[in-house]
Amino acid sequence: MGRNLRTIDWNVTTMGRNLRTIDWNVPTMGRNLRTIDWNVTTMGRNLRTIDWNSPFWLFQYLDVNYDFVSFEDRINFVLLGIQVIYYPLLAAIGVSVNLLTIVILSRGKCGLSKCVTRYLVAMAAADLLVVIFDLILRQIPIVYRGQFRFLWSIPVCNIHAVLLFAATDCSVWFTVTFTFDRFVAICCQKLKTKYCTERTAAVVLGTVSVLGCLKNIFWYFMFTEWYVLYNEPWFCYVTASVMDSPMWATIEFLHYILTPGIPFVLILLLNAFTVRYILVASRARRRLRGHSRAESPRDPEMESRRKSIILLFVISGNFILFWALFMVYFIWNRVWMLGFYSVILPRFIQELGFMFQLMSCCTNTCIYAVTQSKFREQLKNAVKYPFTVIIKFMK
Repeated sequence: MGRNLRTIDWNVTTMGRNLRTIDWNVPTMGRNLRTIDWNVTTMGRNLRTIDWNSPFWLFQYLDVNYDFVSFEDRINFVLLGIQVIYYPLLAAIGVSVNLLTIVILSRGKCGLSKCVTRYLVAMAAADLLVVIFDLILRQIPIVYRGQFRFLWSIPVCNIHAVLLFAATDCSVWFTVTFTFDRFVAICCQKLKTKYCTERTAAVVLGTVSVLGCLKNIFWYFMFTEWYVLYNEPWFCYVTASVMDSPMWATIEFLHYILTPGIPFVLILLLNAFTVRYILVASRARRRLRGHSRAESPRDPEMESRRKSIILLFVISGNFILFWALFMVYFIWNRVWMLGFYSVILPRFIQELGFMFQLMSCCTNTCIYAVTQSKFREQLKNAVKYPFTVIIKFMK
């Protein structure tokens, strides 16, 4: 048994750090350890059958220890195993679709105003950065930690954290600024000509980017420069004095309130005001035109508003849907660490939160393709272009 235990990735010099962030649910570690049948006579045999260097060791472990693992932990093991395929596939899709979206929108042939185009390009660029810093440089090394152990010797984790959280903040708040821009364009006609311009969009996006970077500089000082490669709310080594301090708790609460707590509220309120305005304006236009809804001829103004609203609502709904679970779990996690144990959330909620949140960075291209006919046409041309070039070259 001693020899077998030495083959596990129990890095003795960092064992305290690893036990703090190991993947068997730190908040309920005591409960989980009690549910595991640590049968000494079979533990060595089971450990010998597992290839700990394989990214699929989770399925192997679940297979040989199925009867000794609780139902909750079985779900967690399955999700962690799915991530081995899910994250690389999502990374390939996320990089390609966001790059394609940036290129298509930048050409200005989608029938969108320059102001809207700026916001959508900025959102795609921010999503691309999240895919790079979070999905590729964080989640994939965590899933394939056996192949990325070299990161433990690269002291740049706190810099990585600043870039990751800044990109995430920009991705979220760009969605808020786009929602506000559409609210002004639809509901505030007097302010529309001054605010909904390409120059204003550039100023707003630049301001949000600078504030996002400044806001997240504190992570450089809160984290250390060393990676731990475990799936926790943080992914750098954190000293016990920082982790248990009231200041840390306050900063982390403020972080999740600002992103994505306040954006949730703002997006819901702005959309509610926009819907109310459109309903009132639609009734007023029908009365002025003197026709019933069924007999009313095509109204170009209402058609334009309808397209804007569809795009706005789908983007906003996409953000809220994919971020909700992520926000709930990590606020609960901080409450739990402060000593409030009234509600216990299973570990797989966190994993689902990560998976949904990262998926939100790869879906906007699909949204544009479904809601915007001209974007869909440009997307088809972009997909066909390589094949067209190959065919011409062969001729």
